[in-house]
Amino acid sequence: MSIEWLDPIDPECPFPPVEAACTEPGGLLAAGGDLHPERLLRAYRNGIFPWYEQGQPVLWWAPDPRAVLFPHKFRLTRSLRKSIRNRGYAVTFDRAFSEVVAGCAAPRRQGAGTWITDAMLSAYC
Repeated sequence: MSIEWLDPIDPECPFPPVEAACTEPGGLLAAGGDLHPERLLRAYRNGIFPWYEQGQPVLWWAPDPRAVLFPHKFRLTRSLRKSIRNRGYAVTFDRAFSEVVAGCAAPRRQGAGTWITDAMLSAYC
């Protein structure tokens, strides 16, 4: 197994093709780089995401299959529309993003840590 290391200085350093992702551990594609916004956007556009723990290099993943949502292709079905309307849900975005991420980063009672690192908090919030 050979993992490609991304240049941490060059946010335009290309990712390897997602087809090169490891089968074990499932979907590991690359390591290194940083969480520069340009790199993050390019990663997410290609179904790649960072997932690692504090003290590790940034690990980039592209598992197969991977759910990638395309907002311009989203179709609100009649049944989903009805469920939203009848159950009193409110669909919002950008309301409390930083607070939600910080809440998800907080350690759990039953867990020993979190995968949302300080670098991720800085990059996303």
